[in-house]
Amino acid sequence: MMQKRKKQLLQDLLIIAVVSFTSLTIYMLMSDKMNSLVYDQSINIVIRILIIGVGAQFGLAGLGITIVCLLRKESFKLFGLRSKNLIISCVLCLACCVPDFIYCLYNGKVHKWCPFWDVNTTPELLSSGFPYNVLGMLITAVCWGFFEGFNYVVIRDKISELLPSKYKLWDWGALICAIMCILIHGVVGVSLYAVINMLVTMFLIYGMLIVRKLTGNAWGCVLIFFVYWNAL
Repeated sequence: MMQKRKKQLLQDLLIIAVVSFTSLTIYMLMSDKMNSLVYDQSINIVIRILIIGVGAQFGLAGLGITIVCLLRKESFKLFGLRSKNLIISCVLCLACCVPDFIYCLYNGKVHKWCPFWDVNTTPELLSSGFPYNVLGMLITAVCWGFFEGFNYVVIRDKISELLPSKYKLWDWGALICAIMCILIHGVVGVSLYAVINMLVTMFLIYGMLIVRKLTGNAWGCVLIFFVYWNAL
């Protein structure tokens, strides 16, 4: 790899890391105020979703990659947002959710299906009138759906270009993203169930990113965060 490109990739990953962890730190420092804001019905629901979604969720999973893509003049399409292999990408990525679904089903953690139901503002949002419910769901879909899934794709692509693997099913970028996911979401523990939970979560993230690698299509990774993650 050319030294210039390697340096650029390291800079990109550093920018993403700094932006993401700065956003996470700010959220943690303001978590009490943020949490009270979520349930403050004196404030319009769409405004609350904008503050939480853009200020916290997008800041953590989206802002960093957006800044990098703008700086490098890289289109999102470059990272697999295309029509080729769309169906197979979606099917295989959904298949990666099966072990996690079985685990959740066994532990009674599966509820009625609804996109983004586990996002704190969604239940209230769905009961609000038009156009607030539509606007709120669009913001939720962009912040908790598109960017949360696509964030992993961009990070994986850059790490894997920096640390390439000659094996189809082994990928350093996918592994690092899977570890990053369990750390951010706190899916770590020493009990048997905690270890299983950690493994099925890692399989989901690692698997969907391997699908992106094999098919060249990233829409399946995004689809997971629309129809499975936070939805069951």
